[in-house]
Amino acid sequence: MSTKVLIVDDAAFMRMMIKNIITEQGFEVAGEAEDGQQAVNMYADQKPDLVTMDITMPELDGIEAVKKIMESDSNAKIIMCSAMGQQAMVMEAIQAGAKDFIVKPFQQDRIMQAIERVMSK
Repeated sequence: MSTKVLIVDDAAFMRMMIKNIITEQGFEVAGEAEDGQQAVNMYADQKPDLVTMDITMPELDGIEAVKKIMESDSNAKIIMCSAMGQQAMVMEAIQAGAKDFIVKPFQQDRIMQAIERVMSK
């Protein structure tokens, strides 16, 4: 059974990039959300094995979305995606429950490294 991943980013281009990288590696895309509230709702519906979560989004930012998902499922596996220079936000995301983070622009091997590390815990 393949690992199901929920991809959350307000930029369609970023979602497509992540989707291409993970599907090439045999992962299944459980869904795509373009804001934090959509992510929380889709997580509840889809119960993905893993979430990639952007930090800066409309409606509900990634950090608040992580908190809400962790409230409903303390075992959720979430990898934050941030642009350079958001270290304080990354720390806040980790404290909220995110298991790892990757920095944009993405390197394919870094995404896979993060996924493998998070999924093996």
